[in-house]
Parts: sequence; structure tokens; C-alpha cells
Amino acid sequence: MRPSFRIAVFLASLAWAAPLAAPAAAKEWHAPKLPTKGPAEIFGGPANGCIAGAQALPPDGPGYQAVRLSRNRNWSHPQTVSYVRDLGARAQAAGFAPLYVGDLSQPRGGPMRDGHASHQNGTDVDIWFNLNPKPPLPASQREIIEIVRLVTADEKRIEPATFRPEHVRLLQMAAAPANVDRVLVHYAIKRHLCEIVPQAERGWLRKLRPWVGHNEHFHVRLACPAGSPNCQPQAAIPQGDGCDATLDWWFADAEERRKAAASAPPATRPRQTAPPRPKLPAQCAAVLAAP
Repeated sequence: MRPSFRIAVFLASLAWAAPLAAPAAAKEWHAPKLPTKGPAEIFGGPANGCIAGAQALPPDGPGYQAVRLSRNRNWSHPQTVSYVRDLGARAQAAGFAPLYVGDLSQPRGGPMRDGHASHQNGTDVDIWFNLNPKPPLPASQREIIEIVRLVTADEKRIEPATFRPEHVRLLQMAAAPANVDRVLVHYAIKRHLCEIVPQAERGWLRKLRPWVGHNEHFHVRLACPAGSPNCQPQAAIPQGDGCDATLDWWFADAEERRKAAASAPPATRPRQTAPPRPKLPAQCAAVLAAP
């Protein structure tokens, strides 16, 4: 992997995983409490986009419970809402406890004040790895949830005390629909799946992409939906199952990333030097200003 690309991936990972300083644009996009009226349409990409006519994911549904609703990030394109509801129903039918569903997008998408560099155009959703039984709590009592981490503290392997065969089944179910573009998981989870899934059954692993973080939840990104010609798709994922040298790089470079973060003076640590957010499409100005 070229050094320039290694640096780009590192900086992108910081922007993705770390809370970002709140620029004026993020404050503006946080302000609307409701979506625009009219049909759903996406403008731009997951990290530089917005959405008109967003739909709310209901707080509860068969097989899932939406959490941290005070953030008002349970809005999305209807395709994404349908995907979540279908995944919950399939997981319930397979015997899973209700899934915790995290952030989707803001009512009109756009950049968030903290937590994500993506989730901007209504094609992203986070699903938590907690598969334990969950009491039917009201939405107001789901602000603080039980976190289940699947990766060891050194980020080199999965945590055997928490990783279960059901996690494999859930990830396979999540990746199965044709409109799933990719599923982001911690690189140690990806490697473990490469080790335990038989070669002949690895086709679905192609959609599982290694990333930093994502050891407590997985991140599903859907393809651009019909009716949104201005939606910008992410570059296509490579052919193959991804169980190759490109996965090895994440482990080889993990120690370099940790050393860089630890050795930098507090005022210059990487989380403060994340790259600027890309420019939003011109149509997003009208989405933000709409009544």
C-alpha cells in the first residue's frame, strides 16, 4: 500500500472514529428537528451529502430497538428504514434477541457535530453487537446501553469471552441483501471471519470491509437508491473476499498508528488534525433552508 494512501487512511480513520470539533456547518445541520416535506431524495455521498424527505425509523419494531434517540439521528432514506426493519424481523425469526440500532442520519442529513464523518445522506446505519436479552424499556431509558466489545484491547484478535457464533450469522444476514454496498467491521473481526468461514462459503465476506473502531457495532452502508440521481456512490469494493495482504496491512500498521498517537504532544495529537470535511453538493443549501 502506497505511503500517501496509508496516511490518507489513517487521517480518515481519525475523522471517522473520533468526535470532531463542531464547525459552523455541523451546527447548522444539527438545528432542524424535522425533515423537509416531499419525496425522499439524496444529494451527495455518505461523507458529503444530505437528504430531502427523510423518514424516521420507528423507535421499536420486530426484532430491534432504536437507542440514543435524544440525538435525533434516527432519520434516513425510506430504503434504509426498510432495510433496518427487515433485518430486525429476520434476526427475530432466527431467534436473536432484539438488536440495538444506533445512528442513521439527521433529519436532513449533513455533517454531524460529533461521532461521525459519514452518515450524511441517509444510506448508513449502525447496529450494535450486543446480542444479550434486552428488557422492553421505553425509548427514554435507552440513552445508556450495555456495550459489548468483540476485540481485545491490543486490537489484534477477537475477544473469545464476547464473540459468539451468532455474530457471524448476524453479519451474514446483514450483508445478504443486494442493496447492501458494504459492511464496516473492525479489522480483527474481518480476519477472524477469514479464518473460520470455509473457503467455499466466503462470498459474502467481500462486503465486509476492515476499518478502525467498529468493535462494538457494525456499520451498514446501502447503495444509492432509485430516484436519487444525484446520490454519489462510494468507489466499488475490490473483487475477492478480502482475506489477503490488504487485510494484513491493518495489523502491520496498527502499531504505527498507536505509536504516532501516543508520541504526539497533547496539542498536536491526531484527533485534532482530522482532514476538513468535503464540500456539500449545491442542492444541500436548499434542503437546509427549506421550511
